Amino acid sequence: MAHLFRELSLGHSKRETTPPPPPLTVMPTTNEAATDLPSPLGELASQLSLSDLRLTAYEIFVAACRTSSGKPLTFIPNSDSPGHHHSPASPGLQRSLTSTAASKVKKAFGLKSPSGSASKNSPGSGSGSGPGKPRRPLTVGELMRTQMGVSEAMDSRVRRALLRIAAGQVGRRIESVVVPLELLQQLKLSDFTDQQEYDAWQKRTLKVLEAGLLLHPRLPLDKSYSTAQRLRQIIQGALDRPIETGKNNESMQVLRSAVMALASRSSDGSLHESCHWADGFPLNLQFYEMLLEACFDANDETAIIEEVDELMEHIKKTWGILGMNQMLHNICFTWVLFHRFVATGQVEMDLLYSADSQLAEVAKDAKTTKDTEYSKILSSTLSSILGWAEKRLLAYHDTFDGGNVDTMQGIVSLGVSAAKILVEDISNEYRRRRKGEVDVARNRIDTYIRSSLRTAFAQRMEKADSSRRASKNQPNPLPVLAILAKDVGDLAINEKEVFSPILKQWHPFAAGVAVATLHACYGNELKQSISGIMELTPDAVLVLRAADKLEKDLVQIAVEDSVDSDDGGKAIIREMPPYEAEAAIANLVKGWIKTRLDRLKEWVDRNLQQEVWNPLGNQEGYAPSAVEVLRILDETLDAYFQLPIPMHPALLPDLMVGLDRCLQYYITKAKSGCGSRNTFIPTLPALTRCTMGSKFQGFGKKKEKSPNSQKRNPQIATMNGDNSFGISQLCVRINTLQRIWSELDVMEKRIITRLRNSESAHAEDFSNGLVKKFELSPAACVEGIQQLSEAVAYRIVFRDLSHVLWDGLYVGEPSSSRIDLFLQELERNLLIISDTLHERVRTRIITDIMKASFDGFLLVLLAGGPSRAFSRQDSQIIEDDFKSLKDLFWANGDGLPSELIDKFSTAVRGVLPLFRTDTESLIERFRRVTLETYGSSARSRPPLPPTSGQWNATEPNTLLRVLCYRNDEAASKFLKKTYNLPKKL
Repeated sequence: MAHLFRELSLGHSKRETTPPPPPLTVMPTTNEAATDLPSPLGELASQLSLSDLRLTAYEIFVAACRTSSGKPLTFIPNSDSPGHHHSPASPGLQRSLTSTAASKVKKAFGLKSPSGSASKNSPGSGSGSGPGKPRRPLTVGELMRTQMGVSEAMDSRVRRALLRIAAGQVGRRIESVVVPLELLQQLKLSDFTDQQEYDAWQKRTLKVLEAGLLLHPRLPLDKSYSTAQRLRQIIQGALDRPIETGKNNESMQVLRSAVMALASRSSDGSLHESCHWADGFPLNLQFYEMLLEACFDANDETAIIEEVDELMEHIKKTWGILGMNQMLHNICFTWVLFHRFVATGQVEMDLLYSADSQLAEVAKDAKTTKDTEYSKILSSTLSSILGWAEKRLLAYHDTFDGGNVDTMQGIVSLGVSAAKILVEDISNEYRRRRKGEVDVARNRIDTYIRSSLRTAFAQRMEKADSSRRASKNQPNPLPVLAILAKDVGDLAINEKEVFSPILKQWHPFAAGVAVATLHACYGNELKQSISGIMELTPDAVLVLRAADKLEKDLVQIAVEDSVDSDDGGKAIIREMPPYEAEAAIANLVKGWIKTRLDRLKEWVDRNLQQEVWNPLGNQEGYAPSAVEVLRILDETLDAYFQLPIPMHPALLPDLMVGLDRCLQYYITKAKSGCGSRNTFIPTLPALTRCTMGSKFQGFGKKKEKSPNSQKRNPQIATMNGDNSFGISQLCVRINTLQRIWSELDVMEKRIITRLRNSESAHAEDFSNGLVKKFELSPAACVEGIQQLSEAVAYRIVFRDLSHVLWDGLYVGEPSSSRIDLFLQELERNLLIISDTLHERVRTRIITDIMKASFDGFLLVLLAGGPSRAFSRQDSQIIEDDFKSLKDLFWANGDGLPSELIDKFSTAVRGVLPLFRTDTESLIERFRRVTLETYGSSARSRPPLPPTSGQWNATEPNTLLRVLCYRNDEAASKFLKKTYNLPKKL
């Protein structure tokens, strides 16, 4: 702490002259200079002005000092003559200031001396009549008079009166004298310059008596106390009309009687030797504050005079009159030092540090005393100091900066010291709790940090909003939270560098608490902002990315600040729940994806309802809606990779799955209602030898849909009279699925290219399988093409050509109803299909038509109904017709490969030899196969074999059907005997 004093001996002051005292009306006081900081020492109920208090305090001071030796008070008039000698009878006031020892007060508090020219004119300098004249030592009394701004005339009157009082009361201590009362009796009108001055003095003196005995008595007064009422009436009357104050005057005797009765009261009812007229609270504190204020140099308000030790020694002599003690002195001096720091513009840090040092003494006093009156004053004073300090510390960003941050340390220290005394030594709650549970200093600093940063954040918020409004008319103005994120980051760095090093003296994790507070403030704003963001926009992404960067910076500061903590900073980090900005961006992107996918699905529904599947609508033979849906998919992917997000690879799978499902939905809708293979295969009719209504009518039927099932099926019903489900339209649907399938690979390669060009892509994104492909759509295309292909094939064979196959082939005489008409119609359909279908699927569909034709041919032979019957001689016709059917698809080598034809004709080729086989051999083969299938239980009577539909020369049902359609006697007998079937066809 810097020394504010020059180490000058008290007897060798450099001051040359004694200036005239300043007028009382302009005497500087802390009360006048710091109107925003009212005195905690208590408000007076009397009408005493500051000048009245100061004059009375000076009278008390002179009275106490002149009688400190117990000798009679003798008056020695002031003289400026060099040869003047001071009376040895008054060593207190008249002692010369000649001590050469350095001030103990100065050393204790490091207070500065008056500086430069100011010291030459300060009150403590020796007096002289001009240059070259010898200086005389200055007395304590003269110094105090000058410091308190008391005129020499007033000083002379007081001294004369005190001498008269002492002459009449030899041996009495001043504590037993009511000084204002004695002054009233001793001083006459002749002692004053005029009546007006005398009247003003008398009124002031009576007000002092009123204040000390009636308004602020040491002991409480009963309202019904007659002496008090009498004194009140006397004073009120004297204020309106001056009273005679002679020694033997009746009015004076009445006044004296009332005053002494009140001043001599004691709590036990006895009369004390000491008089209590200036020791009631807070009057005594106000007087004492005036005396302490005199320790400050009149010409330099921030400096204590060099003679402060001598002066303080004499000030303490007033304790007997004022009822003061060391503890009350400590708290009053603390307040005076602190208030002087505030009143003089808070520029002299040594005053602040001195108040803090004095507060350490107050803390010791507070721990040892239980005096209730002292506790009230202590609590009031500390609350005032703490309130002033916290007004600045709760928003210290507004109070301090890099230029005055040193002041902050002193204010924090003073505020924390005051808080500790208030909590630890005064608070009953604290005493009831374990002291280890409460760290007052840390808690206060924690509060200051959080409060100030919340305030600073609110200001930055307003500033950022103003910046946004100012840039509203500019292109691409920044959103307010993005601006705020940068401001908060700057605020955190400033906090770490400027304020945290100071606050860390009381709170080990000051920077961590600061950034945790900023994190919470920004997080609240961010949360509200995010809750209002319904869709992904560039502004939203900008804000969230700025928030993510800010959070990383704040967490880094917190971690660095907490590196030495026991928990490694976990407690602070727990105060900083993640913003999850990346998750918020991801949710917005997912929302963006969902919106796009929902629109795409709506588009699919709307456009497929309008799609006519016209083969003439596109040279390529596929639907316009397919071109459009692929275009939308590509545009969606392109828009996705243009989003300003840091997570394209991570969220791409979500988009791919959604697009894949939309495409699958399109494919499903495109094939919906078109039927399948089983839709067109007719239900097997009754066997040849069953008559209508026979109990065997259902024998051998395959459990399938009834012949009219397609009319009851709502999907198939749409085909009746709806051109969108014709053969050509079905072919367009197949082409469409083929086009989509072929485009998926191209689209996947384009996705990889876009991903490589995105800012957030990394090499591992391509090596660990994150690049998702279409998974559902390709399989749906394959399945759809297969379904539609079979639907086209079996529709042509079993529906469109039913009249020449199912209703015409081999009906009646086989030789007269051969396959030629069916082949002609089938060839015509094949030409239509070849012209409509894409070459990549043409072979597949023709193959399915061939399979359907082979299935239809076998159904005619094995399940053709009662209108068909075959002899062994018809086998050659059947084989020739089947060869013609195969030749149609071989087309002299221009059609399907012979290997493919052979593969799918296996079943027919296996069954045809049965039609050449004699009946006995067929029966024997049937019995053997049945026995092998059903065991010995079938030896006596073979069971009816179920229809599987899988025709095979070794399958019982196939053999039985050949026998049922065999037109000869042996077959009829066997069927009649074995199953009781009719003999006649």
